[in-house]
Amino acid sequence: MTKETMQYTGARILIESLIEQGVDTVFGYPGAAVLHIYDELYQQSERIRHILVSHEQYAAHAADGYARSSGKVGVCLATSGPGATNLVTGIATAAIDSIPIIAITGNISVPLLGKDSFQEVDIAGVTMPIVKHNWIVKDVKDLAEVIREAFIVAASGRPGPVLIDIPRDVTTALCSWKQSPDSASVAEGRAERLANRGRRETVTDAAIANAAALLASAKRPVLYAGGGVIHSGAAAELRTIAERLNAPVVLSLMGMGAFPHDHRLCTGLIGMHGTAASNKAVQKADLLIALGARFSDRVTSHVTLARGAQILHIDIDPAEINKNMKADAFIVGDLKEALTRLIKALPQKVASEWDDIIETWKAAAPTARRRETALHPCFVIQETAKALGKEAIAVTDVGQHQIWTAQFFPFNRPRSFISSGGMGTMGFGMGAALGAKMANPNRPVALFSGDGCFRMSCTEMATLVQYNIPALIIIFNNRSLGMVRQWQRFFYDGRYSETDLDGRGPDFIKLADAYNVNAFRAIDEPSFLDALKKSIVHNAAGKPAVIEVLIDKDEQVLPMAPGSGGRREG
Repeated sequence: MTKETMQYTGARILIESLIEQGVDTVFGYPGAAVLHIYDELYQQSERIRHILVSHEQYAAHAADGYARSSGKVGVCLATSGPGATNLVTGIATAAIDSIPIIAITGNISVPLLGKDSFQEVDIAGVTMPIVKHNWIVKDVKDLAEVIREAFIVAASGRPGPVLIDIPRDVTTALCSWKQSPDSASVAEGRAERLANRGRRETVTDAAIANAAALLASAKRPVLYAGGGVIHSGAAAELRTIAERLNAPVVLSLMGMGAFPHDHRLCTGLIGMHGTAASNKAVQKADLLIALGARFSDRVTSHVTLARGAQILHIDIDPAEINKNMKADAFIVGDLKEALTRLIKALPQKVASEWDDIIETWKAAAPTARRRETALHPCFVIQETAKALGKEAIAVTDVGQHQIWTAQFFPFNRPRSFISSGGMGTMGFGMGAALGAKMANPNRPVALFSGDGCFRMSCTEMATLVQYNIPALIIIFNNRSLGMVRQWQRFFYDGRYSETDLDGRGPDFIKLADAYNVNAFRAIDEPSFLDALKKSIVHNAAGKPAVIEVLIDKDEQVLPMAPGSGGRREG
């Protein structure tokens, strides 16, 4: 046996293969079916780190936050049965937002599969609709190759989650393992294999020429930037083409950070809770250029978007073309490549009729502080951003605080906004924040949550303390399920069915203290600034901190346009 070829158990092969792929952190929770894997993690702890979460769902969310904030593939691990099914919400959350994670599950031994054994579940069948691909590895000889292929599938094309299910006896079986070639050879081999997988479309000269002709003839073009801009690393190309066309840039929720918020052409969020400038620009456009965006119903409002405009759609996934909006022209392929070639095909300056109208719409926007209250979310979010600096990563749960963060946090760079978009997963933020901080130890990470969301995920404070993860957690406490209550106020005549949380606890300050987390309560602007200053000191010492922010129960997310197209500005 050569030095390069070793005889290892399946569990050791798994760990060696993860290290080979550059994995430094795995988020998980042990159980019987993965004990051999955890034994190897123990023995290889100096080479790869495991983070023990309090619930498997947050292992998936942590892997997700790690991936969103770093651009790498996140990895989570769970045992069979309930451990595996607890990952499902996190996998689905990653799937709809195109986030590359690898979920590894244990299972009962191969001879027992299909016999309703203890903690057996067909997790491959369960997850089939929400992964790019999954594998049940029944032979240890296939394990290393499956892991290598899984990383390729997760990260290539339109990114997304994959799942590897490994029966217990496969983790104990012996097999020879040989380290993959050097990185250059690995990259070359991956490219060849990706080519063999086949893409139905590529960026063609004809598609570029057709798109360039549309852009050259447009008088009021608008760029609609989605999460694909961030996934492809095309933020610089987006800025170049926006300035070349003098075109306003509207952003989907997943596109936040793809274009600087303070750029003169940035009009901010589009859609249901979008700015007046963004929604007006799209309605006045004669050409809407969708970049890595899927025309979510939260944007299109029952397909009333851009009625008078032609549509140019650029996306890496051919399935998105003509799915929700009919495209007059399209390019299927990597967005960075497509924009690079498109920019070369355009003249140095393209005349438009926008002039100063965009600035006028932006200036006419209603003030951020719509209610005179002691402590407004706008103040909290903007002061937090100011205190943490330009390197800060803002993570959110789902609800009113999510949209307030998108509206008020000054995003200027990609991968600085981490949020569950398509799935809208309450409780996502805590796991995502710890994953983002593990991936970016030198960048401040702030989680903006709500009292409803925090009740779902507060157990993960134990994880933050155990591993000295210095995240800043800000809980907007309005004693209600705010976003649902807002819908009930506007569309159900104020019948607040099961959305008031008054008297239902817990006391978040006492709860944080039970986990040995420093916590502060803010009731007005001076007390918040004091709490923020103290929290940053605790973070600098490697400790998490919580600020409970008491806000008005009737504070609303505005504007708000329901699916029927009606719009409320205040």
